Amino acid sequence: MRRRILFAIVATVALSLALAGTGTYVLLGRQADRTTEANLRAEAEALSGLIGSARTTTATPLNQRRLVRGLRLEGIAVVTVTPNGQLRGDPPDGVSVSDLSLPDVQAGRTISGRHGQLVWAAASLPLPRGGVVTVILTRASDRPDAPVEWFLIGSGLALAVAAAVAWGLSGSLTRPLRDAHGATIRIAQGDLAARLPEPAPTADDEVADLTRSINAMAAALEQSRGLERQFLLSVSHDLRTPLTSIRGYAEAIADGTAPVPADAAKVIGTEANRLGRLVADLLDLARLDAAGFRLELQTLSVAEVVTETTEAFRPAAEAAGIDLHVGEPDATSTALIDPDRLAQAVANLVENGLKYATAQLWVHTQSEPGGGTRITVADDGPGVPSQDLAQIFERLYVADRRPARGVGGSGLGLAIVRELVTAMGGTVAAESPALANGTGARFVVLLPPPPSAASETSD
Repeated sequence: MRRRILFAIVATVALSLALAGTGTYVLLGRQADRTTEANLRAEAEALSGLIGSARTTTATPLNQRRLVRGLRLEGIAVVTVTPNGQLRGDPPDGVSVSDLSLPDVQAGRTISGRHGQLVWAAASLPLPRGGVVTVILTRASDRPDAPVEWFLIGSGLALAVAAAVAWGLSGSLTRPLRDAHGATIRIAQGDLAARLPEPAPTADDEVADLTRSINAMAAALEQSRGLERQFLLSVSHDLRTPLTSIRGYAEAIADGTAPVPADAAKVIGTEANRLGRLVADLLDLARLDAAGFRLELQTLSVAEVVTETTEAFRPAAEAAGIDLHVGEPDATSTALIDPDRLAQAVANLVENGLKYATAQLWVHTQSEPGGGTRITVADDGPGVPSQDLAQIFERLYVADRRPARGVGGSGLGLAIVRELVTAMGGTVAAESPALANGTGARFVVLLPPPPSAASETSD
């Protein structure tokens, strides 16, 4: 690229010099032609005036004829045009009879023209007995000689300066691109910590934008790798724990060392269900990511789905010592939803709340004034750190906070919530703290109104 920039700049300068030199020479030549023509016209008019003064200042026209003869001897062409339009005398070399406009000559006008570098001018004077006498002068145009040697020397110096400037400019332009190329190669090879020097905040050119984009891409890839490692560690732990229990109790049953085989089998079944839930969540995320998740959308009461789903967790909440508060169903809270998938999203939010709640968990559904429905799930737990709020719904993100108790789950619930709610046209957000004492977390789902209600609201 640097060579292309160098060649383009030098070629542009060379072409500009050639055009400027040629144009200047042509303009100077034309100016010389116009100057020569003007001088010839003036000289021709002066000579014709001299002939006229000789006629008027002498007693006989013989002196006039002698003057004309003398001019011809000096190589100056003098022709006459009879009253009937016949030309007597020969025009000078390079000037033809057709060049002389008889109407202009007979009217006594001065005419001129050019043939290549030959310039001519003709001035006419009326004769006493009719007709005119015309003085015709010719001269080669005094065009300047082309200073080829000086032009070549000056052009060489200009091209040398242009090449030096182009080389430095192309280097300064391509250096950031070469740095970007090297950084992208290091990133592709796995060095996600590779960064380019940050441009000045006021820089808004294309190179600065490219630099910021590459740094942002590298930061996102580095963060994604960290999240992936956290996710793999979390899933590995979630898989290892039930597998360890299943393996241990299975071996105890096989060896006959299990105190109560029925209890051991029950533990095996519970841990197997836990594994099944984890695998199901992973499959759900995979289907959502591949756009292979089907939604059976219909206009239904959101509050009924939320209430039924939440009440199913009341036994688990009572066993954990949590007061579960469910708001009164709002009959006006309708939306275009898939009831099964909305129930899955609400169940994940309630399950997440039971993990972290200290003593209270609130689930509430209400209609929004401008249309739509708001679902709120709030707990009185320790809350969510501010640095986790923006990423808590990422599928590979693992928050730093620890649950107060284990209520099952795979650790992928919030990611599934966001995917499901987004698929139904809604949004989900996390807020913390949720309570006046600076604790708690609140999860808010906003669902748009059904199409008919939305059109009525816009009307």
